Amino acid sequence: MRACFGAKTQLLISRVFFHPVSTSAAVRWRAVQSRLCSSTPPGEQKPRPSMLRHLTSKIKATGPITVAEYMREVLTNPVTGYYVRNNMLGPDGDFITSPEISQIFGELLGVWIISEWMGAGHPKQLQVFTQLKSVLGDASVSLHLVEVSPALSRIQAQNLTGDQNQEADIEDEPVYRRGETATGLPVSWYLRLEDVPAGFSIFLAHEFFDALPIHKFQRTQKGWREVLVDIDPEKPEQLRFVAAMAPTLASSTLVQAGEKRTHVEVCAEGGVIVQQLARRIVEDGGAALIADYGHDGTKTDTFRGFKGHQLHDVLSSPGSADLTADVDFSYLRRMAEEGVACLGPISQRMFLKNMGIDSRMQVLLRNCSDPPTRQQLISSYDMLTNPNKMGERFHFFSLLHPSRLQKPQRPEGLKLEKKQTPVPLPIAGFTELSFT
Repeated sequence: MRACFGAKTQLLISRVFFHPVSTSAAVRWRAVQSRLCSSTPPGEQKPRPSMLRHLTSKIKATGPITVAEYMREVLTNPVTGYYVRNNMLGPDGDFITSPEISQIFGELLGVWIISEWMGAGHPKQLQVFTQLKSVLGDASVSLHLVEVSPALSRIQAQNLTGDQNQEADIEDEPVYRRGETATGLPVSWYLRLEDVPAGFSIFLAHEFFDALPIHKFQRTQKGWREVLVDIDPEKPEQLRFVAAMAPTLASSTLVQAGEKRTHVEVCAEGGVIVQQLARRIVEDGGAALIADYGHDGTKTDTFRGFKGHQLHDVLSSPGSADLTADVDFSYLRRMAEEGVACLGPISQRMFLKNMGIDSRMQVLLRNCSDPPTRQQLISSYDMLTNPNKMGERFHFFSLLHPSRLQKPQRPEGLKLEKKQTPVPLPIAGFTELSFT
């Protein structure tokens, strides 16, 4: 099995499993409850002109661009894109993710991986964390990361393998970096999910889908119109949102018939990736766990920017701030089609409690006598589970092979009482686990 990760997931293993991180810095959820800033605060660093010039030149040449194209350029442009920058994570960056807050988060995800591996019948080919190798026995273990950011891949490589990694020599090879952990776990980096070799895989996507480009649509008297990014005619050095004059291909195909909302965001790229995950799970076996800020088809305008842990105008200083939009899990469910079983979304609070975070907290506190460390554990627990913090803002969603939810066949020649009918193993996180 493979454990595959995406953007902003790189600290899941290295930070969480090896050491806790201070929770003193503000995190993104604090600002999510507010609306977008209307202007750049006084004294803030001026926009990086190269990205702004690139965008305005593009718009002048071809006309207003979609929000999806804007996000793609701002985040992943190989020269001036946001993910080319360093220091985007952690206390000195623009956001902090759940794995950085507490060691328990990563430990419980490790439990989830083992649970799904066991539910699949202990396949011999397995690719997950070094700490789990003693549990997995003679299973073949490796780790694959899908990462578009050169800066983040270098951080991942340093945390996971130290100096035991190198960039690929062949340019057209799908693996652009290889390494090995201290315990011999092979690690590979890819730019695209489709480049990861086939095989039984466990996919983890932590704050991955919220960074994918979205299309925005507004209901008007003339029907659905796509929201575009244009140059402000009164302020040529600024950008603004406009509505398309006529239906676009996206507005004609991506908005669901019978949609009741007046504003809709659709992540078509996320839909394609979910279909790829579903196909691989059906063909090769495995499971996917998606953890992100999101909703089940109820929200409207969630597009926002973050810079220095504060909300930032999405059209100001393009390339200097993280851009994100809440994941529409109802759309991902539709795109997964009928080939896989979908569970969730379920709140982070409920998922972690089902995974046994309370029991794990009791063990840690019982074995910890250092007051500052105890306080850090309590604060991180509150951050992750408090409904007013990350507990209800963050959600988990899973794709499973359909056989995972089917009742096991009765053993031949064995007569069972009615109450002893075989049942599937519980799905960790989505049903309460028993810790005895």
